[in-house]
Amino acid sequence: MEFLRPARWEEALAAKAEHPGAVPIAGGTDVMVEINFDQRRPEQLLDLNRVTELHEWETGEEEVALGACVPYTRIIEDLRRELPGLALAAHTVGSPQIRNRGSVGGNLGAASPAGDSHPPLLTAGAEVEAESVRGSRRIPVEDFFTGVKRNALADDELIKRVHIKKASGPQQFSKIGTRNAMVIAVCGFSVALHPESRSVRAAVGSAAPTPFRALAAEDFLGAALEEEGLWDSGGALPPSVTKEFAGLCSAACNPIDDVRGSAAYRRHAVGVMARRTLGWVWDDYRGGAGSGAGRAAGDEGGSRCA
Repeated sequence: MEFLRPARWEEALAAKAEHPGAVPIAGGTDVMVEINFDQRRPEQLLDLNRVTELHEWETGEEEVALGACVPYTRIIEDLRRELPGLALAAHTVGSPQIRNRGSVGGNLGAASPAGDSHPPLLTAGAEVEAESVRGSRRIPVEDFFTGVKRNALADDELIKRVHIKKASGPQQFSKIGTRNAMVIAVCGFSVALHPESRSVRAAVGSAAPTPFRALAAEDFLGAALEEEGLWDSGGALPPSVTKEFAGLCSAACNPIDDVRGSAAYRRHAVGVMARRTLGWVWDDYRGGAGSGAGRAAGDEGGSRCA
């Protein structure tokens, strides 16, 4: 196995162009597990740790440009106000050691249906900036996942940044696993309120071949909030609305049976998570009078497991 170690981004792109089969590695939290268990044996590993710009981020007026190698710990500590849903999801990733090494770019590259960062990226409205020696492009995260552990990157492309819209309202995330910590999600769920556009985004992980947005549930809830005048009043959600939203999220799933859970359990769990997570995010909206991003990770309330 050849170990490629570029010092600059341009060198990394050139190496990827010359060796399209080279597997990028930074934290190694997914790749090294597969290598250690002999599930993968690439001819080249492309170490990106010396490429400085991949470990940086920029906060603009409307979005955060997150370097592909920024670790989860930095998101939790430094970006929880701008990206509260992603920070909550980052809290649930592995152990502190894994959060210090793992990154959103690596999570996207692995493209696992169970990736913890994927639902909040979908609800926040993210775009993946991919680049090669041929040029760069931005891929909406909805179009990035093409199958189980497959993504839309060309063979010579690398993820440079993830562009994520800053929260304009409350965001929440929940996760179910076979234990309370250091576990791959049986299911993940994220919901975000966008008061300015009076819209809702809801996304599910580990309940279909790819992470996905529950579009019918989003449309229903957005219309219900408008019809009931709840965007303005901040009143309590009618139980019938919560129940229908949860049912639509559950119905959107296309899960499988595996060692972590059955398809039937996943459908049921997503409905429970949707109901609970909607309650949390609506409480945040009512508490902030609809204007803020609600409680962020690390504030009172912290991350939650359904």
